[in-house]
Amino acid sequence: MKCSKTLTMLLFLILSFGLSTGIYAQTNTETDTTKTYLIIKNDGSRYTGKIISQDAREVHILTKEVGELIIPKHEIKEIRELTESELKSNINPGSLGIFSTRYFLTTNGFPLLKGETYIIWSIYGPDIQFGVKENLSVGVLTSWFGTPIIGSLKYSMDIGENTSLGLGTLLGTGSWATPDLGLALPYGVFTFGDQSKSISFSAGYGATWGEGYSGGRALFSVAGMTPLNDKFSFVFDSFILSGTGNNDGGALLIPGLRLQSAPDKAFQIGFAAVAADGELIPFPLPMLQWFRRF
Repeated sequence: MKCSKTLTMLLFLILSFGLSTGIYAQTNTETDTTKTYLIIKNDGSRYTGKIISQDAREVHILTKEVGELIIPKHEIKEIRELTESELKSNINPGSLGIFSTRYFLTTNGFPLLKGETYIIWSIYGPDIQFGVKENLSVGVLTSWFGTPIIGSLKYSMDIGENTSLGLGTLLGTGSWATPDLGLALPYGVFTFGDQSKSISFSAGYGATWGEGYSGGRALFSVAGMTPLNDKFSFVFDSFILSGTGNNDGGALLIPGLRLQSAPDKAFQIGFAAVAADGELIPFPLPMLQWFRRF
C-alpha cells in the first residue's frame, strides 16, 4: 500500500511539475571587434566570428566558416555575442543552446535568448516556453486533457566559470477537472559544465491544496547530459521525493537518448522507472519528446 501511494504521488508530480527553463538574452547593436558573435540568417544559416563593421544596411564579419562575408541586414534574424560556455564547447555555437537548458522534466541554469520560443510535444502534453527579457522566462504546460494547467516563471544567472544558478516557481490549477486544486513548486537549481556536457542539482518544495486539504513534499533532482557524438547525447533525469510521516519516499529515474541533427529540432526518448520500498518498477510507456524552436 505504501508503494502504491508513493507511486501515485510520483506520477502526479511528473504531470504537475515539469520544470521549465531559464532565459538569458543579449542583442547587440554596437559591436566590439575583440568579441565573437553568432549571426543567424532568416533561412537558418549560422556564422560565427568577429564583426569588422556594421551599419544600417549590412554587417561585415570575419567568419570561421567562409572567411570575410558581408550580409545585408534584412537577411539577418539575430546577432548576439557568444557566451563563454559556447566558446569553450566543442559543439557548433548556438546549435544546442535552446534545448541544452532542458533534460526530460527538469531544467538547469543555462541561458536561452530573449525572444526565443520553443515547445516540447510529448505523449503527456505540450510545454511551451518564452524568453521575455534578460535572465527571465515564462511558460505554460499542461496535459492533452487540459488538466492541470501550470504556469512557470524563472530567473537565471551565471555565478562563476561554468557554473549557473536558476531560481523559479511553478503555479497551477486542476482547471476544469478539479478547479479547487492548487499546485505550487518553488525551486532552485545549480548547474556545472557547458552546453554540451552538464550536471545539475535541484531542490524544491511541491505543495498541493484543495477544499479541506493541503500537503507537500520536498523534491530533489540530479540530472545531466553528455554528448556521444555530434548528433546523439546521453540524457539522465530524476525526481527524488522525500518521505514524510507515514508516507515513504521514492524516486523517478529517467535515462535516455537525444537526437539533435538541426539547431531548431530534436527528438528524445527515455525509459522511466520508479524506485520505492526497495522495488524498481518500470514505467509502461517510453517517454517520447519532440523539441521545436520557433
